[in-house]
Amino acid sequence: MTSPDRTRAETPNAATPGTRVRRWVRLGLKIVPPVMLIAAGWVLWREFHKLSWSAVRDTIDHWGFVAVSLALLLSATSFLLMGLIEWTGLRWTGAKVPLRTVALGSFLANGIAHAVGANLLTSSAVRARTYARHGVSLTQVAAATAFDATAFGVGIAALSGGGLLLASSAELDATAITPLVARCVGTALVAGALGYVALCAFVRRSFRIFGRNITLPDVWDALAQLVLGVVDNGVAAAILWVLLPKGDPSYLTFIGAFALSAVVGLLSSVPGGAGVFEGTMMTLLPQANTAALAAAFLGYRLAYYLLPLALAAAVLAIDAIRHRKT
Repeated sequence: MTSPDRTRAETPNAATPGTRVRRWVRLGLKIVPPVMLIAAGWVLWREFHKLSWSAVRDTIDHWGFVAVSLALLLSATSFLLMGLIEWTGLRWTGAKVPLRTVALGSFLANGIAHAVGANLLTSSAVRARTYARHGVSLTQVAAATAFDATAFGVGIAALSGGGLLLASSAELDATAITPLVARCVGTALVAGALGYVALCAFVRRSFRIFGRNITLPDVWDALAQLVLGVVDNGVAAAILWVLLPKGDPSYLTFIGAFALSAVVGLLSSVPGGAGVFEGTMMTLLPQANTAALAAAFLGYRLAYYLLPLALAAAVLAIDAIRHRKT
């Protein structure tokens, strides 16, 4: 027989360091979203509670046909670029899916995930449903989703880092980012993006992270992630920027604030980063015209979130009805 003390010693202890860490992480994931949302709400209230909404309407009235059309065109271009990134990622996994199908699958996945939140899980679920008819496995879907997320990460790092390095001191004065901080952060971001490409060029063996075997893309796929990620994030930032008054602020300083705000909104786990993204932008662009920025937020959300979500939901509903009849 075994003594009670020995039995307790051999029983897995729920209070091991790894278990405690997982508990704290789960607790953090529950606490962070509402805290971020409350903080963002306070920032927005502080900036907008004295705002005249007639001034916002006047700003929207002055956009004109060209600005609205350009914002919609840039939104469509961004989704096309995301489709091209996804096609590259699927080919990297060994999946052979027609580009037209990938463009549709990417649009559905990103159009829904951007607005609903939990981007990786939501987009993976939509991709799995779309590509299952083409023999794409769940492992390939997960790998393609990771490929897309990495392209976003290195792209937004290189874009924002380049903007912070190239912006003049006078341009940075329009933001809450000091020139010294801008140069240091910009250098780190660009170095990180280029370091990823170098890692893919020189590390050709798989390695284990959190119990999983990871194989990096080759250098050409990594360069594709970097280039396409930079262009896609640059186009997405331009959707909001073209709706602002000309030169307020310059594009180079704007993308630094946009990139940081987009990442904070994503990490907040709030669906679409709603409120968190806008609050961060307001904090980082203290000299921007408040009414113009509020109007631009509305246009950006409509062009990049709500319209794609409505279209994607309609396409999924039609597709479900068609396959139910067959």
